[in-house]
Amino acid sequence: MNLCKGNSQLEQQILQVNPLLEAFGNAQTVMNDNSSRFGKYIQLRFQKNTVQGAKLSEYLLEKSRVVQQDTGERNFHIFYYMFAGLSSEEKEMYGLLDPSLYRYISGRFGTQDVAQRWKHKYQEVCNALDMVGFQEQEQVDMQAILAGVLSLGNVTFEPEESNGSVKVSEASRGWLKAAAGQFGVEEDDLLKCLICTMSVTRGEQIQRFHTQQQAEDARDSIAKMVYGRVFGWIVCKINELLAENVDPKVELSEIGILDIFGFENFAVNRFEQLCINLANEQLQHFFNHHIFQLEQAAYKEEELPWETITFSNNEPILNLLLAKPLGLLSLLDEQSAFPQATDKTFVDKLNSSFKGNLHFQPGRGRVLGFSIIHYAGKVQYTAGGFLEKNRDTLPANVRGLFINSITPLLSVLFTATISRTGTLMPHVKAQVIRGTDDKFNSTRKQSAGAQFRHSLMVLMERMYSANPHFVRCIKPNSQKEPGVVDSQVVLLQLRYNGLLETIRIRRDGFSWRPSFEEFAERYGILLVKPDISLTKESCLEILQSTELTGWICGKSRLFFKYWHQEQLAKYVDQLERAAVVIQKVFRGFRYRKSYLKLVAELRAQAQRLQEEAERERSRQLAVEAVAQKRISFPVPMPRKRRPQPCPHPPEKPPQPPVPRPRSKLTEFTPFDNFLGPSGPHHILGTEEETGEEAKMRKLKRGATLRWFKETQAQKVMQDDGAFPSWLHGMISRREAENLLIDKPLGCFLVRISQSRPGYTLTYRGEGRCRHYMIQMQPNARYVILGEDRAHASLTELVRYHQTVGIQPFMEKLTVPCGQKSSESLDYEDLECLRLGPPAAEGEMPPEEQPCPSRPSTGRSALQSGAAAVLKHTWFRRNKNCQNQQGLDKPSSGKEGGSQRAFPRLHSSIRLAMQEIQQFSSTRLKTSVQSCCQALNVEDVEPK
Repeated sequence: MNLCKGNSQLEQQILQVNPLLEAFGNAQTVMNDNSSRFGKYIQLRFQKNTVQGAKLSEYLLEKSRVVQQDTGERNFHIFYYMFAGLSSEEKEMYGLLDPSLYRYISGRFGTQDVAQRWKHKYQEVCNALDMVGFQEQEQVDMQAILAGVLSLGNVTFEPEESNGSVKVSEASRGWLKAAAGQFGVEEDDLLKCLICTMSVTRGEQIQRFHTQQQAEDARDSIAKMVYGRVFGWIVCKINELLAENVDPKVELSEIGILDIFGFENFAVNRFEQLCINLANEQLQHFFNHHIFQLEQAAYKEEELPWETITFSNNEPILNLLLAKPLGLLSLLDEQSAFPQATDKTFVDKLNSSFKGNLHFQPGRGRVLGFSIIHYAGKVQYTAGGFLEKNRDTLPANVRGLFINSITPLLSVLFTATISRTGTLMPHVKAQVIRGTDDKFNSTRKQSAGAQFRHSLMVLMERMYSANPHFVRCIKPNSQKEPGVVDSQVVLLQLRYNGLLETIRIRRDGFSWRPSFEEFAERYGILLVKPDISLTKESCLEILQSTELTGWICGKSRLFFKYWHQEQLAKYVDQLERAAVVIQKVFRGFRYRKSYLKLVAELRAQAQRLQEEAERERSRQLAVEAVAQKRISFPVPMPRKRRPQPCPHPPEKPPQPPVPRPRSKLTEFTPFDNFLGPSGPHHILGTEEETGEEAKMRKLKRGATLRWFKETQAQKVMQDDGAFPSWLHGMISRREAENLLIDKPLGCFLVRISQSRPGYTLTYRGEGRCRHYMIQMQPNARYVILGEDRAHASLTELVRYHQTVGIQPFMEKLTVPCGQKSSESLDYEDLECLRLGPPAAEGEMPPEEQPCPSRPSTGRSALQSGAAAVLKHTWFRRNKNCQNQQGLDKPSSGKEGGSQRAFPRLHSSIRLAMQEIQQFSSTRLKTSVQSCCQALNVEDVEPK
C-alpha cells in the first residue's frame, strides 16, 4: 500500500483490515501472545500500479477457544478489549458486568497496564470498523451478540428431580434472561433449545430431554457457532466494502499474501491442531516442490554439472492424512456419519488401519489418542471431541430460533448458507423447507474436516498458479522473552523447516535464469553495436566483453548467481553515464547552432524593418513638402470657456464595488499554494464560462446546499443554535486563501464543497495554504482523505487534529478562522438555511425571511446584531422543542443530535442485569449470616 503511492481512501481501508481481524481472530497462547487462530489469504488487485480492491479468504477459525482455553492461554482478544474499552454506561447498555464473573474468559483479566493497552486496542478496533464502513447499528448488534455469548457461558444446569430431565439452575436464571435479550430472542425458546431436542417422526413432534452433559454441550455449541458466524460475517462485509469498482472485462494484476498459523505442538493437541499441522504439511510440500524439485529439475534438463541436494520429502505424511478412502480425515468423516460412533471407536479404526505405518503411532496408557510424526516432529493428539468438532452441528431448533430474532444481524447470520470451503455467504439464503428445520442437527452437510480439506485444495491451486516468495518466521526462544536467543530452539526450526537445505541450494544454485532472448535484449547495449541478434552467440559475446565469472550457459538459457545482476547493472550504468555526456555535448552543439541561426535571422529582420522605416519617413517628408506649397485660409481657434465655480459640490453617485484582487496564494499543486513571491505561479485560464457550464454549476451548488440542509445542518449546529466559528459557507478555494493570508500558522476553516456533497479543510501551513478533502463515508463517518482515522462528527475531527498533526506534514490546527461579521459573503449560504422543525402557525423564522442574493452593506450594526440574536433564539427554541419531543428516545451522547444505536432488547438486558446483581447480593448476605451464626456472633449486620 505504501509503495503504490495511492491517494484514495481505499488504501487506508485495506490497511485497517489487519487490526480488525486480529482482534476477532487472534488470541494469547503459550507460544505467542498474539497468535493467529485462523488462516488469512488477502488478494490485492492492481490496475496500472494503483490498487483497485481487495478480497479476503479465511480458513479454520479455532471456534473451540470461545468456550475453553488451556492453562496460560486466553480467549479471543475482542472480549478483553470490550471490557477494557467500553465505558460504564456502554457496559450497562450491552449487559456486561465484572469480567471475573464470566466462565468463558476464565475470570482472568490482567494488570492495570495491560487493561490500558487493551483500551487503546479497542479504540483502534472501533476506528477500523468505522474506516472500513460498518454501520453504527451493525457494530452495536455485533457487540450485543458477543456479550450474549459470554452470558450464555454462565448458564449452568442441574437435574430435575421429578422427571429426570435438567433445568437451569436458580443462580443462572438471570444469565439466561440476559443472553436471550442480547440475542434478541424469547427466553423460553432459548431454554427449550438448551434442555431438550424436538424432532418430527411421521408427523408427530417428539420431545427428548437432555442430560446435564448434553445440555452443556448444546450451550457451548451455540456459543461457538454464533461467534464463528460473526467472524465469517465480518470477512464477508469487508469483501463487500473493499471490492473493486472496475469493469469486469478489465484484467487486473494481483498480489496475494498468505498469513497462516505455524506448526503447533502443545501439551494438549486437539482437532484444531491436527488441521493446522495438516495445512503446514501441505505448505511445506509446496515449499519443497518449488525450491528443490523444480529448481533441480531445471538444472538436469539444461545438462548442468550439479550435485543433487537431498531434502526431507513429506509426501507420505500427506497421504496418511488426505488419502481416500483410507486417509485419517476420510476415516473421521466415515465415523462422524454413524450416530453411535464415539471417539474410542474412531481411535480403534485408526489403530487398525495404520498399523505398521512409519508416521503413525497408537496412543499409550489410558489416554485416548494417537501420535503422528510430522515433518517438524512427533505430535501426540488427544482424540476426545474429534467427532463432535468434525460434525460441527447445531442443537435442534436453534437455527429457526435465531432466524426469527429481532436482531437483524443474528437473523442474517443464520439465514445465510455455508459454502463448500466453510465460508459464510450472507446474500445466498439457505432453503428452509417446512418440517426439516426441526431436524437441522441431523441434516446432511459437509463436515468441518471436509470443508477445511476443500478450502486447502483451493488455496494450493492458487499457490501453484502464482510466482511465490517465502517468508519464514523463526522464534528465538520458547519463553516469549525479548532479546533472548536459544540456539537449540532456533537450530531445530531451521532443520525441520528445511532452511539449511534451502541455504545450500541458494548458495550453490543459480537464482537468476534468463533465456537467451531475454538476456540479449536487456544487455545487448554492452556491445555498443546496432542490430544485435537475440541468439546464444550474442549472449556469449556480451559476457566475454565483461569480467563476470561463475555463470553457466545451458541449452536454452543462462544461469547466474544472485550477485551477477548487480555487476551487470554497474556496466550498464557506466554506459548510461557516457550516454548522458554524449547527449549533453550534442544538445549543446545543436542548440548553440540553432541560437546563432536565430540571432542572424533577428538581425536581418531588424535591418529590413529599419530600411522600411527610412523609406516611409522619406515618403512622409515628400507629402508634407507638397502640402506646404498650397494656398489655404487660416482656421480660427475655438474660444475657451472658464469653468463656473460651484458653492456646494454634489455628492458622488454610488460607485460599483471594486472587484477583490486576486489572491496572493497562487495555485501550484492540488494540495499546496505558495505564499512567497518566489514560488512558481500558475497562470489561470481566462476563458469565459458558457451558459451550459453556468447552469450545471448552479445545479451542483443547489444540490450541495440541499444535502447540507437535509443531512448536515443539525449535526454541525452547536447547542446555542449557531454554527461553529470555523465553518464557512460555500466559498471558493481562492476566497478561503484570502481569508487565511494574514492569519497565524495553523489557522483553519472548513468550507462546503461547491461541486460535490462534502467538505474541504483549509489551513495556513508553513509558507503555503493547504487544502484537504473531507470524505463522507456511507456509515456517516468523516475522514480526511489519506488519513487512517474516522470521526463521528466534524467537531470531533477538528478537535482531534488540534492535538494530532495531519499527514504527511504533521501540522496541527491551531485557531479557527472566524467570520468577519454576520453579513460576510461566505456565511450567506448558512444564514439562508432553515434549520429545525417547521415553525408554529403565524410564526416566521428568520431563515424564511426573504434572503437577498447579497447582504446590504448599509445595514446598521444594531440591525445586524438583532438579526443574529433573533436567529440564535430561533435555533435554541427549535432545539428545545426537539428535545421535548424526543424525551422518550435515548440520548445520543454525540454531537449533532443523531440518534444513538441501542441493542434491540435493551430494557430486557437491563432487567436481567439487575436480577443477577440482586441474586448475587442476596447470596452474599446469606453466606455472611450463616458464617456469623456458625461463629455464634449475634447482632452483626453484614456490610
